[in-house]
Amino acid sequence: MRIISICPSNTELLAFLGAESMLVGIDDYSDWPEQITHLPRLGPDLSIRMDELEGLKPDLVLASLSVPGMEKNVEELKKRNIPHMILNPQSLDDIGQDLLAVGEACGVDALVAYSAYVSAIDEIKERSANAERRPSLYWEWWPKPIFTPGRINWLTEISQITGAHNVFDDIDSANIQTDWEDVLHRDPDYILLAWVGIMTDKVKPALVRKRPGYESMKAADNIHIMEEELYCRPSPRLIEGAIKLGMLLHPEQFNSMEMPAFLKH
Repeated sequence: MRIISICPSNTELLAFLGAESMLVGIDDYSDWPEQITHLPRLGPDLSIRMDELEGLKPDLVLASLSVPGMEKNVEELKKRNIPHMILNPQSLDDIGQDLLAVGEACGVDALVAYSAYVSAIDEIKERSANAERRPSLYWEWWPKPIFTPGRINWLTEISQITGAHNVFDDIDSANIQTDWEDVLHRDPDYILLAWVGIMTDKVKPALVRKRPGYESMKAADNIHIMEEELYCRPSPRLIEGAIKLGMLLHPEQFNSMEMPAFLKH
């Protein structure tokens, strides 16, 4: 098959299925695994150049509504009658189901990848069950205005399975715009900066430290930059992020956990 992926999480999903060799084109932000970096780039995920995409004659285009604004591309794919598949994962289980669905669409046996993915989640849960405390986490997706994940989000789930909880898990939403006063009031144990679309060397903890009341927070000595590619993309790479989070929060439980083989591309 000739497949095009128009967002990074879908590209990574194909790699976990061992189907990255079917790719003939990708969006500008897909950067993993290394084997795909030579492929034609079709523009940013929200502004795909559809004439170029159509020219590559894909058998299937993978889109994802987990990227806000992707609807524009989907409408254009429909208008041009280009075969496509729309994913919209919000949870770790959704990602597992997407592995199975994309595998079926591509004619690839996804059961091995799916089983390895589920087994890794189970091991993370088993390790965190022995943690003595469950610290509270504030995840910052964007600094100004402040955006953070709510209850319906994979970062809330990752917080839970690694033996912690998201301080905004009481809000029934995937993505929340809030303000610093609200964060101060919730007073988390950790501040985790995973700014969407921003690489780690561009994230500025100093911006947070300048906010009023920061020095009196429980998290004043516990602010961490988290890799955008391991926490902001709904692909199986979230498992690598979860293990790293576990090592940060509960090293006695997680430092002995080896990275699963399916994450080593």
